[in-house]
Amino acid sequence: MVQLQQSIGTQFTRILSVGAARGTVSVTNDDIVGPIDSSDEWIRQRTGIIERKRATADITAADLAVEAATEALERAGLVGADIDVVLISTISNTVQTPSMAALVADRIGATPAAAYDISAACAGYAYGVAQADSFIRTGLARHVLVIGAEKLSDFAKPTDRSISFLLGDGAGAVVVGASEYPAISQTVWGSDGGKWDAVGMDHTWSEYRAGDVDWPTLRQDGQVVFRWAVWEMAKVAKQALEAAGVQPEDLAAFIPHQANMRIVDEFAKQLKLPDTVAIARDIETTGNTSAASIPLAMHRLLEERPELSGGLALQIGFGAGLVYGAQVVELP
Repeated sequence: MVQLQQSIGTQFTRILSVGAARGTVSVTNDDIVGPIDSSDEWIRQRTGIIERKRATADITAADLAVEAATEALERAGLVGADIDVVLISTISNTVQTPSMAALVADRIGATPAAAYDISAACAGYAYGVAQADSFIRTGLARHVLVIGAEKLSDFAKPTDRSISFLLGDGAGAVVVGASEYPAISQTVWGSDGGKWDAVGMDHTWSEYRAGDVDWPTLRQDGQVVFRWAVWEMAKVAKQALEAAGVQPEDLAAFIPHQANMRIVDEFAKQLKLPDTVAIARDIETTGNTSAASIPLAMHRLLEERPELSGGLALQIGFGAGLVYGAQVVELP
């Protein structure tokens, strides 16, 4: 009997580099409070956001993805042809199909790399890292480009008080490759479709096509999402630490999805993070960028504190679905 050949990968993987791109327009709280009858103080107290970065009308999420990917490749000392798989987590592609990943792969010279999009909202980047880790360890790829790219301003309704004032635009990219030692832990991930309606689009495309509603935009049940994130996701974060075999004091950094500063602060309390752990707070000046938020926050943290490079970071994404994913990684 003829046996099939099976590729064998490497035992361990790591993040080789990170790149970032943010919208070039700074939108302050005062710029958006009028339509929601709010104030700068109210937004700061509830979210910790001072301003959010948004892209100009001529820039797409794919453009941001290309910029972030280009920096990540340069920092890894690679070119597009070295990439075997391009994974993009996004909820803001300009078309339902084809994928943003295929377009970006072509624009960075990665063709004929496998390319597809991940629809896991704010957990999508963590999902992508989990898949990249698996692909390389099984021999399916040598280098995987994982990108979170969003232009959420396209789906922000000026009068919405539930989520629109949070949203920003940006892209973060990492290159994942082989390692001589464990540098990406086992991922703890999952979903809770019972809370499917807690955060997402306010209308369907079919309703929009029929002319019954305006352009669909994002909305959320803030209390449901906040309670779920604070209580259930803290448990997931602890599970990720256990799966990695590390304690909070072993971490150099904590990089959660930048959903809300109050959620970030509550996480730190429940995880009992010591003062030695740097906590990413990119939401303050970037806003909530969904799938892009973790790599963007990682990029900023390393820019501000380069000595964290080589340390361990717990990253966790959570959002619409409801979906979640967390792992411990060595910072590039």
